[in-house]
Amino acid sequence: MKADPAAQARLLDLQELDTRLQRLDHRLRSLPEIAEAARLKERADALDAELITAQTKASDVARHQRKAESDVDQVRSRAERDVKRMESGTITNAKELQNLQSEIESLGRRQAELEEVVLEVMEQAEAAESEVDRLTREREAAVAEAAEVTARRDTAAAEIQWDRTRLNQDRERVAADIPEALLTFYDKLRSQYDGLAASPLRYGRCNGCKLALSTVELNEIRAAAADEIVRCENCRRILVRTEESGLKEPAAE
Repeated sequence: MKADPAAQARLLDLQELDTRLQRLDHRLRSLPEIAEAARLKERADALDAELITAQTKASDVARHQRKAESDVDQVRSRAERDVKRMESGTITNAKELQNLQSEIESLGRRQAELEEVVLEVMEQAEAAESEVDRLTREREAAVAEAAEVTARRDTAAAEIQWDRTRLNQDRERVAADIPEALLTFYDKLRSQYDGLAASPLRYGRCNGCKLALSTVELNEIRAAAADEIVRCENCRRILVRTEESGLKEPAAE
């Protein structure tokens, strides 16, 4: 492949822009806010699950409390009716009065037991509601923090995208100075060699792989026509000859 030396030199400008674009892409992928936002979302999701479990438990305890209180009311109402019957004087049979008195005492004991259950369930309900309140506060804090981090992430990403847009515009201008065949070849090499396709030859060394060329390789490059595309024998990237290439023969004495 052949190309005007000016077009070859323009490859270095294009490579510089592509390298900067590659760095911006890496910065975008590596924004610390990305991992932080994901962590906070995971935390908020976990708190959501815990909150649902706590709310379910609180609802079950509240239902148990209502049932226990209803049982107490039923026993109390029955005991009150029995007391009224006994105090009304309508029951004169001694055996029946004795049975009614026994039932009233039994209901009293049952009411006391149920009231103990109510107290226990009330404590459980208080603890369950407290847990719901705690998880609600934690979840709200996690959601708020996640929103703040996400906003920072989006702002940083927008700034990077703005830089990418500007660099892409510069790239289009530079790419317009390069023949289509050479540009296609350059892009193909970029995909093969981690984004680095063209490198200057500086002082006998490829700036791409950082390896020094042998004397034979340097002599072959010296002998090549100025418009011939040369490549590093080590990394196979395009070598762009510059004033710093170290190709000039030393002056004869």
